[in-house]
Amino acid sequence: MKAFLSKPAILNVWVSAVIIAALQTAILGYMIESRAAILRNGHDVVLQTVPVDPRDLLRGDYVILSYDISTIPLDKLVDTLPQEETDAQLSVRLAKAEDGFWHVREAAFGTLPPLEDGSVVARTQPFYFYPQPSGSQTALSVEYGIERYYVPEGQGKPLEEARNAQALSVTASVSDTGVMQIRTISIDGKPLYEEPPF
Repeated sequence: MKAFLSKPAILNVWVSAVIIAALQTAILGYMIESRAAILRNGHDVVLQTVPVDPRDLLRGDYVILSYDISTIPLDKLVDTLPQEETDAQLSVRLAKAEDGFWHVREAAFGTLPPLEDGSVVARTQPFYFYPQPSGSQTALSVEYGIERYYVPEGQGKPLEEARNAQALSVTASVSDTGVMQIRTISIDGKPLYEEPPF
């Protein structure tokens, strides 16, 4: 004997399915728009990439990127290091140098004023900080959420080689809240990949 759903029950299933689909679409749209808003309205900075350990090669269809701004010398901190183990995040002021790249001017575990004479403030990804013996630590290693760049299958090798030769640069947009998104990947100053600001 077959069990059949009544018309109201079928209607409820359809309404639920439509609501779930609309909710998923709205979430996806929000994620895309958040990223696109940074590319449209953010402050562009050009970053020099640095070589990556040769054992850390192209993985899948993305290239690992590392930047000179990913190492924060402790003498750039304007506040003190936490005295206990803690979840932390840095505000990092970037300023354009004579070489055309943006470098770390100062950093803080607290907040920095957002804009100052052409500089921008980026926020690092959260990281776990633990104090080390006095004098044994000279810098902090941080990430900004722009350490991977996805490429079409089989096209990562030239980027990897240029990165390791320090010929690869990245133009990133920084939002007013310090979030970074990759806008352009260039080799020897010539754009190779550009993200559309849709």
